[in-house]
Amino acid sequence: MSRRTERVASLIRTVVAEAIQNRLSDPRIAPLTSVTRIEVSADLSVARVYVSVLADEGRRQLCLRALCHAAGRLRSFVAEAVTLRHAPRLDFHLDDSVQRSIETVETLDRIMTEMGERPAWDVPEQADDDAEDGNARQEDD
Repeated sequence: MSRRTERVASLIRTVVAEAIQNRLSDPRIAPLTSVTRIEVSADLSVARVYVSVLADEGRRQLCLRALCHAAGRLRSFVAEAVTLRHAPRLDFHLDDSVQRSIETVETLDRIMTEMGERPAWDVPEQADDDAEDGNARQEDD
């Protein structure tokens, strides 16, 4: 991707993410909808917008349809912010990477619990502080 398309993609991402959170009032759009990445074609005519929706599958599909329905309005917001002859057409796609990451962490947590081990993120921080205090006391002796 050229430097120009990267800058355009970054600007589109900012504009679309802000519009989804603050300007669209469609109840079909889940509150935890975020733009994960943008891929802009070389001729800047099309921008593929990847969104992550933290909801069940039915709600995710409903949210995607709502975003596709609002694509024209979102394109007008992009046109206001980007100095191009023509604003790119916005094509929305679901990005499952965040959902897969959450499922992976949950699976690892479950496996570690079955093995009788506590994951590092589940160990209280106080234990680390006590160990450091013990080391400090040994150094003082």
